[in-house]
Amino acid sequence: MRFEDFWYVVGLSEELGQNNVLARMVLGEWLAVFRGEDGEAIALRDRCMHRNSRLSPGTVCAGKIHCPYHGWVYDKTGQVVAVPAEGDNLQKLPDRRAQKYATKEQDGYIYVRLADKPPAELDPFPMPYYGKPGWETVRVINRFANNVTNCAENFIDIPHTVSVHPGIFRNPRQQKLEMTVERRNGSVFVTYRNETNNLGMWEKFLNRRGREVHHTDSFHMPNITSVEYDFGNHRRFFITSQSIPETDNSTLVYTDVTFNYGIWNKLARPFVRWTAQKIIDQDIIILGIQGEVIAKYGSQFANTPADTIHVFVESIRHCIAAGEDPRKLPEIKRKVDFWV
Repeated sequence: MRFEDFWYVVGLSEELGQNNVLARMVLGEWLAVFRGEDGEAIALRDRCMHRNSRLSPGTVCAGKIHCPYHGWVYDKTGQVVAVPAEGDNLQKLPDRRAQKYATKEQDGYIYVRLADKPPAELDPFPMPYYGKPGWETVRVINRFANNVTNCAENFIDIPHTVSVHPGIFRNPRQQKLEMTVERRNGSVFVTYRNETNNLGMWEKFLNRRGREVHHTDSFHMPNITSVEYDFGNHRRFFITSQSIPETDNSTLVYTDVTFNYGIWNKLARPFVRWTAQKIIDQDIIILGIQGEVIAKYGSQFANTPADTIHVFVESIRHCIAAGEDPRKLPEIKRKVDFWV
């Protein structure tokens, strides 16, 4: 198993029209993403075979992409189908074909997979309740100067919230919480207990009676995190993030906040978006600082029991990096007490 075997988001379905191109990078590979004549999303290596220009600044006409340098035209298979300098004497040679990658569209996202023959059953992650009646989704996109592992760990890490997001999302109270962390089948599942009303500025709306919160986090190989808070009827939300590896220290993150607040759904959208982006902006800063320190001193960490989630996530990511299947790792379950 390799990181290239998985599906990665390269854009929103709505932002890819019939005549525009998205320039993207996944695992260091440059991609030009456009729609073929039939509307299918096409992903080609962002390199013209002719003089090594990039295709992405070019134009799309009738489902074919035109290189901006000398006008070579590529169809949806990557085959060169027109060379202006050759006129009617076009030579359709086998080596005049750009590398094409598999694509899928699901839940309003366009996905690309770099591997030709990946292991079976590696489908894109289904976004919780996306497009379902009674649910709203706010979708935000941000770039982090850090790697996928550290981004994913941050998104499901509770202890940092009291330091990085005080007032917005938790305050330091030294409240004892319990969590059960389980690693199985290439995923990490976390269940929390004893959480009540340390929820920052929205606690009166979300949990005004201070009942114990149903809160679960999960990580799914190689790059998905999902957070669920359930406060009861019409007080439920998911934060699901897909961390896309552009390079070793640049990660583009697509985050969905999907919520069911009943009659408050439409009214809540701008507040949900503002809160989500405010929290993410703070994480961008702290993860950028962490990335700088790792670049200088390396990634040796001093773990505590509260970092059990991190250790399990890293074991899965390290397994893929070694070319192995994390689904074959032994199942582990641990109970941990920690304070925030």
